[in-house]
Amino acid sequence: MAHVTLDKYLARLGYGTRREVTQLVAKRRVTQTDGRTLSTDDRIGPALHDQLRVDDEPLDPPTGSLLILHKPVGVVCSAKDVAPLVYDLLPSRFLRRTPVIAPIGRLDRETSGLLLLTDDGALNHRIASPRTHVSKRYEVWLAEPLRGDERALFASGTLLLAQEATPLRPAELEIVGERHVRLTIHEGRYHQVRRMFAAVGNHVVALHRAAIGALTLGNLPVGAWRVLSAAEREAVA
Repeated sequence: MAHVTLDKYLARLGYGTRREVTQLVAKRRVTQTDGRTLSTDDRIGPALHDQLRVDDEPLDPPTGSLLILHKPVGVVCSAKDVAPLVYDLLPSRFLRRTPVIAPIGRLDRETSGLLLLTDDGALNHRIASPRTHVSKRYEVWLAEPLRGDERALFASGTLLLAQEATPLRPAELEIVGERHVRLTIHEGRYHQVRRMFAAVGNHVVALHRAAIGALTLGNLPVGAWRVLSAAEREAVA
């Protein structure tokens, strides 16, 4: 975000309309880390972001940030659906940001794990685009024991999903148990993992995304989120 007036800067971050932000400033609720109060006409840019406080709390992430969230089962990756929504796990201001912070791809309601979000449209496209082939690793629990040929079939690059004419790219299958596997894919077709196992006569009963590229959840608790560092961004973008 280029240098803009304080009221516009905070409004873009979702702290309210410019009129509402003006009232925040007038009540001396917007300060710098040294305690100095600010005026709506002060010019603010990225370099000052970390020095600003609203009600003595650090500002929400600046525009262009990349967030990681540990999505629980039962939560929907949408702003307009039946609750609970992924936005219920984030500050309510996030939906008022301009541009809005949005998920990069989606995990369905019954899938848990690593979800990325950003308000950077170019970054969102770069990570989500099939052309980039960013890998995604899943823990998969199955209804039936493996039949034995899944690893070779998934790696062959010949598997066709129902109602599709283009085979899947090769995927790597690691067998953990007769009903538990780790699967790494390099594209992101609709419900791809579930449909891959349906294609070999099995059914996914639990699904967890453990990694995107070299990025993992680490010790991030279920339902929690944080901003990725520059080094972590490079692991996926």
